[in-house]
Order: sequence, then C-alpha cells, then structure tokens
Amino acid sequence: MQNQYRILIVEDDKEIREGVEIYLKNQGYQVFQAANGQEGLNIIEQEELHLAIVDIMMPVMDGVTMLMKLRAAGHEFPVIMLSAKSEEVDKIMGLNMGADDYVTKPFTPLELLARVNSHLRRYSKYLTAVNNGEGKEHIFTIGGLELNEDTVEVSVDGEPVRLTPMEFKIVQLLIKNPGRVFSADEIYERIWNEKAVNTDTIMVHVRNIREKIEIDPKNPKYLKVVWGVGYKIDKQ
Repeated sequence: MQNQYRILIVEDDKEIREGVEIYLKNQGYQVFQAANGQEGLNIIEQEELHLAIVDIMMPVMDGVTMLMKLRAAGHEFPVIMLSAKSEEVDKIMGLNMGADDYVTKPFTPLELLARVNSHLRRYSKYLTAVNNGEGKEHIFTIGGLELNEDTVEVSVDGEPVRLTPMEFKIVQLLIKNPGRVFSADEIYERIWNEKAVNTDTIMVHVRNIREKIEIDPKNPKYLKVVWGVGYKIDKQ
C-alpha cells in the first residue's frame, strides 16, 4: 500500500513545496514539509521517513549540506534532489554525497511522481531484504569483494563497505554477471525498470562505488570502465 510511505519535501519555495505535497497526498503518501535543510534534518530525527525530495539552493542550510549530514547519520532512504539547470556542479556534488536521483526544474508533477514511485518500489525491496534473515545466503565473491544478497551487505577484504541502496543494486547487477559489460543505459533500465533517462547518474554512482571499494579508485581492481561501451566487474 502506498499510503504506508512517508515523504519529506525540503524546498524554500512555498508554492513548489505545497504543489508537490498536493500531488503526493493524492497518491496516498503521508507528507512532511521543510523550508530549508536544517528544518529537514529536524524532521528526519523525529519521524520515520521513506524518501526525501530536497532542493539544492536554500537559505540557512542548502540541500547538499543536508544530504551530507543525513547520510553521515546513517539514514539510507532515497533522496531525490531538485536542481535548476544552472546548478550542474551542485547536482553532481549531490550525487557524490549520496543522492539517488535528481529532477531538473522546471519539472512536471508526473515526472516527479514517476521517480518517487520508482525509488519507493526499490527501497521497499531493499528493506524487505534487510529485514529477512531467513533462507540460504546468496553470496557473490570476486577476489576480495563480497556481496551478500540476504543481509544486503558488501565487504572488501573482510571490511564492511557502506553503500546506498542504489550503489548496492549496481554492484549486485555487475557482480552477478562477472566479465559482462553493461552500458549506462542498460544499468539504468535494469535498476530503474524504466526507459533510460539521466544516465549521467550512473557515471556518478560508479565513481562513488569506486571510492568505497577500490584501494586506488583511479586504477580500479574490481569495477572497470570499457571506454565507449560501459561498465563491468571482471572475473578474477
């Protein structure tokens, strides 16, 4: 049921904030509002949330700073950033800090709803996997890189690595198909379950994953780029 999901909108423009809230409530979601990043963090500490929609440029505390703080505090729910076209650098910074997606202003309510629904579907599966400790473990290992599907954990040389749900899905796809090259479009369509848009997000997620699993991200041992084609995790 969709109405079990609780969504936070962090946006300093009152009209946008309230407009988005109307569309989300019509879908049965429970909605919380904040006018800046600090207000958003206060709500996150008080409420159980399943997704946040966060504007980049805001007074008091901007969206990237808020995102950095909520990820540092261990909150793993999906975050969709809102950005103006002129904020390209901030958008990439947001993805580097752990955002799952971004929507560029001006956007249509249907576009945002599609992203929200897509991320909540995946996050629901992620939570189910985390909470389900039963059954045979599904462990995939390449060299020192290990992914456990049942516990939704990744480790490198025995050391746990903290990945966002989106990063976990990308590593899961690649490690289960060692040696196979996936294009950015194919990764997007496999994970988002929709036609590829914004495949730049894949490039940034891959960069983030490398920072976490590689000793030398510029000379990767596991997650490799096949220039002009895509990405793979090599058999070892």
